[in-house]
Amino acid sequence: MSATTPTPPSAAELHDPYVLSATRIRPAPTTFVGRLRHLGPGFILSAAIVGSGELIATTALGAKAGFVTFWVILVSCLVKVALQIEFGKNAIYTGLPTMQSLNRLPGWRIQATHWTIWVWLSLQGLKLLQVGGIVGGVALVLNMALPVLSVSWWAILSAVITALLIYRGNYGWIEKGTLLMIIGFTGLILLSVLLLQWTPYAISGEELGSGLTFSLPPATVGVALAAFGITGVGGDEIMYYNYWCIEKGYATYVGPRVLSPDNEASAWAERARGWIRVMTVDALFSMVVYTTVTAAFYLLGASLLHEHGQIPEGYAMVETLSRLMTTTLGPGAKVVFLVGAFFVLYSTLFTATASWARIFGDAFGQLGWVRFDDPAARKRTLSILSCAFPTIWCLLFLFIKLPVLMILLGGLATSVLLLVVVWAAFMFRYRQLPPELTPSLWYDVWFWVSVLSILGVSAYGVSQLL
Repeated sequence: MSATTPTPPSAAELHDPYVLSATRIRPAPTTFVGRLRHLGPGFILSAAIVGSGELIATTALGAKAGFVTFWVILVSCLVKVALQIEFGKNAIYTGLPTMQSLNRLPGWRIQATHWTIWVWLSLQGLKLLQVGGIVGGVALVLNMALPVLSVSWWAILSAVITALLIYRGNYGWIEKGTLLMIIGFTGLILLSVLLLQWTPYAISGEELGSGLTFSLPPATVGVALAAFGITGVGGDEIMYYNYWCIEKGYATYVGPRVLSPDNEASAWAERARGWIRVMTVDALFSMVVYTTVTAAFYLLGASLLHEHGQIPEGYAMVETLSRLMTTTLGPGAKVVFLVGAFFVLYSTLFTATASWARIFGDAFGQLGWVRFDDPAARKRTLSILSCAFPTIWCLLFLFIKLPVLMILLGGLATSVLLLVVVWAAFMFRYRQLPPELTPSLWYDVWFWVSVLSILGVSAYGVSQLL
């Protein structure tokens, strides 16, 4: 296809990150500092990842296994980010959000919609329960800190405030909001771990070293595999990443792919490789954030609870940890921990609202129910869904009132969804990736370690169920 003179962009194209135009291309920064200035999607992803899993499940695993499986947490957070990068790359070189990319894959279809979208949609009932449990967690923590309102009223207030914050929120507002919460929960949880060093529960260098020896006693195998499954980036967050990469502008800056053999085609490939490097730095920075916070929660469980054999269930973990910190450091420590726990849980609710609105709007577009490709229709759809989902989550919690069970049921759906993500990432890498963007051998090794690790853990989980 020969190069053509680019047509002037319409008013919608000038402001719509989902529309590629040759008039808005820009070269990627070539320095590390320059790339740092374009980070952002990873902030939103980090806020989504660090939620009930880290606050409850990771802490419980530390309480059960002690320090010996600490290395599993670190490895788990490292290897799975390769799938996130593969999805981000797909968004950059195609300019398509997740559901549109899935609908372009070969395979079985129902009414012109790809089977992966139907599988995703079939799991969302359980996922609704999961985020409803997060609403309950936010309400429980707020009730612990400020018991002037009941848990039910805190749940209603949290849902209403979240809907108002996201209703008109564009990408810039969501990125800034999540960044503030990341700074809040990272600083406060690290402070909680630091304060332990002045108590009888102080973590020694020997204990920390024992968790980095890559040893795995037989009695901890089940716990270690569970830790691998729940920590790091999950299937949901990977699927959300495309939307944030597009709305940040990565795909827009690359522009539409040119198939001509002239310099214009090579310039496109150079821009694509450059913005993929920016996205990779963004993904790695998000990995550092959620790995740091996850490790901190694990250490809290291992230091405060393991020796005493205390393994609280569900959100009782929050009350137990805050009480232990109060008895060792005074009331001020409890406040620090509860504020950090609030930021951890509320960041998930905040980003889930924005992410669910986008992925459901995209899916409804592929089903022919809405016009996700039309900027005005998309904006209207996002506004409606940003109000609808917090309302649904809140009602589910108020009627069921079993936040831990709700989160566990959603976790089952997440495990199945991760297998869909693995398959899609494989297709992106080996069926859709333009040949001029072929990655290095080391990247492919990392990619396959990620894929095989996830498949191995999934096989173990199925065997345990059977």
